Amino acid sequence: MNMDLSEEHQAIDSAVKQICADFDDDYWTKCDSDPRFPEEFYQAMAKGGFLGITTPENLGGSGLGVTEAAIMMHAVASGGGGQSAASSLHINLFGPHAIIVHGTEAQKARILPPLIAGEQKACFGVTEPDAGLDTTSISTFATKVKGGYRIKGRKMWTSTGQIADKILILARTKKKEDCKRPTEGISLFFTDLDRKKIEVNRIKKLGRNAVDSNAVFIDDLFVPDDDLIGEEGRGFSYILDSLNPERVLVAIEAIGLGRDALRRASDYARERVVFGRPIGMNQGIQHPLAECWAKLESAYWMTLRAANLYDNGKSCGAEANAAKFLGARAAFDAATQAVLTHGGMGYAREYQVERLFRESVLPRIAPVTEQLILSFIAEKVLDLPKSY
Repeated sequence: MNMDLSEEHQAIDSAVKQICADFDDDYWTKCDSDPRFPEEFYQAMAKGGFLGITTPENLGGSGLGVTEAAIMMHAVASGGGGQSAASSLHINLFGPHAIIVHGTEAQKARILPPLIAGEQKACFGVTEPDAGLDTTSISTFATKVKGGYRIKGRKMWTSTGQIADKILILARTKKKEDCKRPTEGISLFFTDLDRKKIEVNRIKKLGRNAVDSNAVFIDDLFVPDDDLIGEEGRGFSYILDSLNPERVLVAIEAIGLGRDALRRASDYARERVVFGRPIGMNQGIQHPLAECWAKLESAYWMTLRAANLYDNGKSCGAEANAAKFLGARAAFDAATQAVLTHGGMGYAREYQVERLFRESVLPRIAPVTEQLILSFIAEKVLDLPKSY
């Protein structure tokens, strides 16, 4: 088994790192503290052709797989921008997947090129305050009317809603109690984010402040028939198509952030002299950092294995979930140890590790909790009784 990156993969990694090198720590500190979307970085990635890395070539993309997207996002997240950089691009990689697979040719031609070119941005309205991860219990409802639908409801933790032009909405078109199965009666729409009908309220949060998260209130939004993706009532199955790729990307982004934190901690440990010797000579500093390296390395290869399985059409649910679990844990541990290695200066914004620490909490929570991942693996891999 060849565990080396191919020449193509190395080329992707190198090209993305060159772009990231133009955006220094001061840039990301300012985006985080202002807070503001990293538009310059976003447009640089669009100019490099990376926003459509997984989109078919006939639609203006590169037609590459989740493995290539993962290598790209690892370079992004490890390049200093952390989750702020990764999240600014994230939805372009997994969000449009349902449109690519289930949209009409006319929809794909209309929707995808502006996203790939960086001319439009989209947000994803799935999670709701009263449903959480129980997606079948969403209450946002799309009522059929002449020429389209009228949608009313609430969404929570919708990223990039402040700057988005479009919104991908998951809504019920049939009440849950009227369906044979709870997964039925849910539809997917991609439409204009009409701010006369959609109120987007920014949520103040711990980290990743360059990319906004929002509470969204949808009040009688008219959506034309042409904005329904696929068949009415089958939206839940459509978003399932992108769950494993999203877990892979979240995992690799976390690992990239963790490796950046570990690099910063190691650099500091070599340079910081206390009692006449660099603190990196002390095993109390060395061993925790070495352990972080081992965990990050293990998570990295589990993630690439999951990506490879997906790209080859093989089952990868357990591997993708395990990658997300391991990657998030490894990143959190590395970022925490980076702060501790810096001592008091780890609490200062100047050294960046406090920002990476704040951002490292996110992948442990979203888009799926550690507890649900472990329950999934227990049931699907270990053949234990379903617990939820």
